[in-house]
Amino acid sequence: MICGGLKTGMEKTMSNNLPHPIRVMVVDDHPMVRRGLATILKVFPDLELAGEASTGEMAVQLCQQIKPDVILMDMLLPDMDGVATTRIIHKQSPEVKIVALSSYKDEALVLNVMQAGAIGYLLKDVSANDLAQAIRGALAGQITLSPEASKVVIHAATQPPLPGHDLTERERAVLSLMVEGLNNTQIASRLVVSPSTIKSHVSNILSKLNVSGRTEAVSMAMRNKLIS
Repeated sequence: MICGGLKTGMEKTMSNNLPHPIRVMVVDDHPMVRRGLATILKVFPDLELAGEASTGEMAVQLCQQIKPDVILMDMLLPDMDGVATTRIIHKQSPEVKIVALSSYKDEALVLNVMQAGAIGYLLKDVSANDLAQAIRGALAGQITLSPEASKVVIHAATQPPLPGHDLTERERAVLSLMVEGLNNTQIASRLVVSPSTIKSHVSNILSKLNVSGRTEAVSMAMRNKLIS
C-alpha cells in the first residue's frame, strides 16, 4: 500500500513552478489504492487528479479522452496487464509519461514495462513525497526507479544479452513456424513470400543464434522461450 507520511506546511507548497498543476491519471483495479493516491495528490498544489481507471481497456480509452501529463500504472489489471496497457498508451500517446506503481519487484516485470515505454518504476510502499517527486521528474523526462528496480536494471545491463535478442519480428515469425515443424516451402506459403526469402531468413536466424542447423535453432528457441 502507499506509505503515509503526508505533510503540510512548506511541503504542501512544493511546486515545480508550472503555470498549471500536473494532471495525473491513476490506473488501479483497487478502489482503496486509487483513493489513497487521490488523497496524496491533493496534498501537493502542483499535482492534480485528472482521472481514474480500473482496467487496462478503460485506461487506454480515458487517456485518449483526457490526455493526462502523467499516468500512475498498476501492473496487475483484470483485463490486460500493466505492461500491455503501457505499451498501447505509449504508442498512441508517447508524450504521456507513465510511471509503473507495483507491489512486485520481479525482474522480468520491471524490464518489460520499461521496454514498453514506462519512464519509472516504484513500489507501492513509496512515500508521498517521493511519489510526488517521481511525478514531477517523469514530466521532465527523468527516469525514476525504486532502489529494488534500480538493482534489476543494473543487473540486466551487466549481463550478456540473451540468445535471440537481435532477431527481427519477421525472423521470430519464421522461427515460430520452424518450431511447428514447417519446412521453408511451407513457411513461405504461410507468410506469402518466396522460398528464397525464407531461406535468407533462416540463414540469418541460424547466424544470430550461433547454431549450425534448424534442429538446434528450434531447441534453443524452446529452451529460451524466444517465441510466444
